[in-house]
Amino acid sequence: MMGVVAVEEAGSSWWAWRAAAAAACLLVLLHVAARVADALWWRPRRLEAHFARQGVRGPPYRFLLGCVTEMVALMADAAAKPMSPPDSHDALPRVLAFYHYWRKIYGPMFLIWFGPTPRLTVADPELVREILLTNADAFDRYEAHPVVRQLEGDGLVSLHDGKWALHRRVLTPAFFPDNLNRLAPHVGRSVAALAERWRAMASAGGGEVEVDVAEWFQAVAEEAITRATFGRSYDSGRVVFRMQARLMAFASEAFRKVLVPGYRFLPTKKNRLSWSLDREIRRGLVRLIGHRSDEAEEGGGAELNDKGSNGFRDLLGLMINAGGKKAPAIPVADMLEECKTFFFAGKQTTTNLLTWATVLLAMHPDWQERARREVLAVCGADELPSKDHLPKLKTLGMILNETLRLYPPAVATIRRARRDVTLGDGGVSVPRDTELLIPIMAMHHDVALWGHDATEFNPARFAGGASRAAAHPLAFIPFGLGPRMCIGQNLALLEAKITLAILLQRFELARSPNYVHAPTVLMLLYPQYGAPVIFRSVSSFPPSD
Repeated sequence: MMGVVAVEEAGSSWWAWRAAAAAACLLVLLHVAARVADALWWRPRRLEAHFARQGVRGPPYRFLLGCVTEMVALMADAAAKPMSPPDSHDALPRVLAFYHYWRKIYGPMFLIWFGPTPRLTVADPELVREILLTNADAFDRYEAHPVVRQLEGDGLVSLHDGKWALHRRVLTPAFFPDNLNRLAPHVGRSVAALAERWRAMASAGGGEVEVDVAEWFQAVAEEAITRATFGRSYDSGRVVFRMQARLMAFASEAFRKVLVPGYRFLPTKKNRLSWSLDREIRRGLVRLIGHRSDEAEEGGGAELNDKGSNGFRDLLGLMINAGGKKAPAIPVADMLEECKTFFFAGKQTTTNLLTWATVLLAMHPDWQERARREVLAVCGADELPSKDHLPKLKTLGMILNETLRLYPPAVATIRRARRDVTLGDGGVSVPRDTELLIPIMAMHHDVALWGHDATEFNPARFAGGASRAAAHPLAFIPFGLGPRMCIGQNLALLEAKITLAILLQRFELARSPNYVHAPTVLMLLYPQYGAPVIFRSVSSFPPSD
């Protein structure tokens, strides 16, 4: 009898334990469900109400997707047709269609939803100053999509806090003007060789040749960024960066498929090739870094600059020598990522600047002729532009600034609030983790800041300098602002000035009948259908009076 009772008690305990476990599981599931519901519904609704009380509204939040569906539809509709009229520079409605559309409804500051994440658009220069400059420590760069990080590397652009500060301090000397000036002869010779190829093609084609500069200028940008990164190890670095260029093409294609969850993990033929390239790039960079590190150690830790480098301080050398004789301040894995970052950023930014500047010169022959006269007066008809020539090319500098104003490489930038902050004196309260979208292109095209001709090509507005070109000194921020301002802007401008000066010495540029004016954005601003430009040898035309 006692045995039966014991069994019954054991069975009762077992069922009680199961009931308790089931109840605990149910509580956990309810807790998780509540957290998910809060993240995907209740928190967005609270934030909508929070901003609405301050007079900030926007398109309504929709469960899980936010307003991404509407954003994609607006962008797709804008991208479906080219600019009209075809010589218009009013590109904002096409490039940032969602911003242009909603700004008309909600005003310059409004709230949008990237999924359940709130993004507050801010286009007032004073508030932008606060976000990027005076209160920059309250905001952080947001985490880019994994495919974007594959493209740009986990280098300076993606780093935060102390690690970012260390890398920025170590790498900055490479971009000092006196150091970059040592690159000028290399860039000049590279561009001159390319121009001679075009001249030969023009001669074979009756004095002119059509060139898609969006493709050709990549070679110019690759040459400069490879030398800036590797210095005297240029030949070895070029091999690695050629593989990186192929990897970028694959990653860029994958980026277009980000709406397919997990696509980048599928073992497709292109993905397998991409993975293989990434491994080869890493092995090549590790070997190169090891070789340079051994040389530095044999040299007593001092920075090595042979006679051929003319004292140039390359990025790789600066990173290797940052730690002296002790362990390197920047680990090899981080050096590798920085090399990838500078290849992507240096190549794409400069290629885009050169592309749009050349297209604009072809579209505006009056300014092209003014720039050519200046180049011939400063540099002569066949002398390569030198570091002493570049500061004297004022008209060319104005044209480059106007290019960056109308067609900035990065059309917007995003920051994330690290804590609760208030924008402006008695202004908008922004909760922690809210993202802030700064539409750079919208600021550059704002009639209130730039006048009635804000959407017209008028380099003369920069005659008094960039800070005086608009109604506010911070209306022009093509390279960002504050401590995270683009570190490579001096290199991009040096390349652009040298390249355009050499081309203007040798060619007259004309708009191709095959060119379709359709600026669009995929991370950076680029011509959707390429940028064919007609190059005519200047020698085939009578000299201007």
